[in-house]
Amino acid sequence: MTRFRPALAFAPCLLLAACATAPRSERAQGTLAIGAVQGHGAASALVGQTVTIEGRVTLARAGADAAPGWIVQDGGDGDPASSDAIWVTGAAAATLAPDQLVRVTGRVREAAVDSGRRGPPRTVTAIDAERIEPSTARAQRKALASIAPVAIDAAPDWSRLEGMRVRIAAPLTLGERDPKTHTLTASFDGPLWQPGERAAPGSDAARAIASDNERRRVVLSGDAATLSEAAFAARSGSRLDAVDGIAWPVGGHAGVLLATAPTLQPAPRPQPPQVAGDLRISAFNLENLFNGDGRGGGFPTPRGARTQAEYHAQLAKLVETIHTLNPDVAALMELENDGYGPDSTLADLVAALDRADAADGGAQDWRFAAPCKQPCPAGIKGPGSNPIRVGLIYRGQRVAARGVSATLEQGSFGPLARVPMAQAFTAIGAGKRAGPAFVVVANHFKSKGCGNAEGLDKDQGDGASCWNAERTQAAQRLDAWLKTDPTGSRGDLTMIVGDLNAHAQEQPLRALYAAGWLDAFAVAKVDAPYSYVYDGELGRLDHALLSPSLATRLRGAAEWHTNADEPEHAGYRDGGAGPWRSSDHDPVLLGFDLMPR
Repeated sequence: MTRFRPALAFAPCLLLAACATAPRSERAQGTLAIGAVQGHGAASALVGQTVTIEGRVTLARAGADAAPGWIVQDGGDGDPASSDAIWVTGAAAATLAPDQLVRVTGRVREAAVDSGRRGPPRTVTAIDAERIEPSTARAQRKALASIAPVAIDAAPDWSRLEGMRVRIAAPLTLGERDPKTHTLTASFDGPLWQPGERAAPGSDAARAIASDNERRRVVLSGDAATLSEAAFAARSGSRLDAVDGIAWPVGGHAGVLLATAPTLQPAPRPQPPQVAGDLRISAFNLENLFNGDGRGGGFPTPRGARTQAEYHAQLAKLVETIHTLNPDVAALMELENDGYGPDSTLADLVAALDRADAADGGAQDWRFAAPCKQPCPAGIKGPGSNPIRVGLIYRGQRVAARGVSATLEQGSFGPLARVPMAQAFTAIGAGKRAGPAFVVVANHFKSKGCGNAEGLDKDQGDGASCWNAERTQAAQRLDAWLKTDPTGSRGDLTMIVGDLNAHAQEQPLRALYAAGWLDAFAVAKVDAPYSYVYDGELGRLDHALLSPSLATRLRGAAEWHTNADEPEHAGYRDGGAGPWRSSDHDPVLLGFDLMPR
């Protein structure tokens, strides 16, 4: 379904002045106030009846079926609980033009408007015009010389404002930008949160969050004059002031068709995070890092860069991110599953990190873990047979890998799954003394996309989307596997990290909490963590879960919001510089005391 690309045509008088409408006694005989047609219910009580209204033509607006129409507003009937504007459609509406004062006779109906990707079906009250003529009542014409915008200082009941000119005095928080549809998702009273981040899907609490999100959400639609490049370049969390336009549903949500450009206060980019502790561990979804054939060919790749130049730009962003975070161990997701040889993407990344170290006079000792003794035999890939895999890299002078990696390729992690990889490490202290063994488990659970989902894996309508049952089984199987000590570490210092494609209170995470795993961000008392923005709502798909013993050694947890808040065009494909939008997920950084004492 296409989404609205507005061609705004506001009357000049609407932008400049205000006045009251004529009293009912002075209306032309037989006319109704538009508010009386709209009424107070979800639908007009006059549907199917023929009515006559008078008002000023303000804005052209097509419907969900591309039917042409115009919004007409009168000066109000003194009832703030009903809208004073209405959509006029039908063949006769083709004769309308902006700023006309008109008398419209036609049949009342509820007309569908675009519901977008996820929005609920929506209708607006409309009049299918049978006759349109100039307004003849002198008092009415004088009253309609201009119409004052309704001032809004808090999230309103939008049904009372449908089609009316509004001015939002309260600051709005930018959630998401969509340059393809020329819309911004914003919200009253701070950012929106994924319900599953803060409450169990399907619970009363989750439904309350979803309802409150919809109450506070407003989608702003405009053109090049009202939504500048700066608005689409701004980070999520930026502030929008002085929003002025017509209240109208956009993409299934409450919306404003902008008359003027809002005032933008861009949110600043954050500094790299700092965490306490003597050893740092990070986790990072690379968003499809593919290096072609590793020798300059093989482009476009199946999922990542389309050219070698794009790959080099993507690699540079990811290397800058990892190099700046300066972890001793890093768990990686969405890495090309092309083996462990010198032409592999994994080897290429490690070499690029060594070059970054060399430029700073560093140790140049990056290495990667593998499920085979290195050098791995030619043709060994994995873990798993999916085109993307997880990986683990580490600094050889800071930590030592104990044995080879362990992988789980059964049940939920069978064919085409993203298979977990576990590696035991020890920190290397002064005099080459070894610290206690700890295990890092890199994970990437099945996504929320609904392709081929059946049975309980279909969207259950609770907010967890598709494959929730599969992800829950994966969490349970992962826990059972780790209890068998697959790496032979003989210790109890273990962490589960990575992209679990579930928010913090969804069932896969709740299953791991019930099994005794602790959320590192809760242990570190981090307020309101998030790593991903979807549909303008913040949440975490990227997690760090600790065994109780390891949790006692945690000294800090942070996310570096380099990606989730950034506009897509800050990425490598559009030539964006620096670590910004190197992926669509934010990296996680943890600090521990794991060096030998």
